[in-house]
Amino acid sequence: MKVAVTDVGAGAHHERWMQVALAEARQAGLAGEVPVGAVVVAAGREVGRGHNRSVSAQDPTAHAEMEALRDAAGQMRNYRLPGTTLYVTVEPCMMCAGALVHARVERLVFGAREPKAGAVRSVARVLDWEHLNHKVAVVEGVLAEECGELMSSFFAGRRTKDTSR
Repeated sequence: MKVAVTDVGAGAHHERWMQVALAEARQAGLAGEVPVGAVVVAAGREVGRGHNRSVSAQDPTAHAEMEALRDAAGQMRNYRLPGTTLYVTVEPCMMCAGALVHARVERLVFGAREPKAGAVRSVARVLDWEHLNHKVAVVEGVLAEECGELMSSFFAGRRTKDTSR
């Protein structure tokens, strides 16, 4: 389902699109994947979306962000995505942060920090590197509690299953 949001404040705008990313994340969780979801927006319209598929695709690059960027590039018929915003439920890793730069994404909006692999604010600050040929604006903490809880409950469920064997 493609969604468009118009004439709302930045906070409500970001929350609305993060809800779309959360819906993608829930799909990933139901499929047994780490529940991360992403959506790419251009001019108030969805142009791409994705969720983690690394396990099912047997592809270590099939992160939510990469899937959403691939979808958006196909929709826009260009691997460069200037003027777009990528919404993702969890802070991107090093690979995904690099892809944002290569795709020329204008803005990243993420929910929860990722203390083990987050490459935007937590473990590294890749997008702040001064020598990059493109700068990505960052907004963090949008629906952070809900995004973080989705991850926490997924991994708590995994730990429960592991100890019951």
